[in-house]
Amino acid sequence: MANSKRTLFLKRRLRVRNKLRKVNAGRLRLSVHRSNKNISAQVIDDVNGVTLASASSLEKSLGVVGKNNVEAATKIGAAIAERAKKAGVEEVYFDRGGFLFHGKVKAVAEAAREGGLKI
Repeated sequence: MANSKRTLFLKRRLRVRNKLRKVNAGRLRLSVHRSNKNISAQVIDDVNGVTLASASSLEKSLGVVGKNNVEAATKIGAAIAERAKKAGVEEVYFDRGGFLFHGKVKAVAEAAREGGLKI
């Protein structure tokens, strides 16, 4: 029986996250979520279960409401880097979830690196 796209996505997300947890124990996580209409990023402390910084295309202050393209993803990456540095975060590991490291997800990572986050 063929696996659905959703099932394959969930398996890939668990595989990626578990591998990253083993390799990057003790570091904070930069998690990215992409939907058809929006993109968001969060810096998460898994030990304490706290979100330290977040940025989303739903925020009016970023000027990308209702857009989900590479340009919007770049603005999200720059915003998350700025907010993370303000929260005292210098180094994170990039959790792409089940999404491929391509296009919008890659744009978030590159913009965060340019913003000063060490990924």
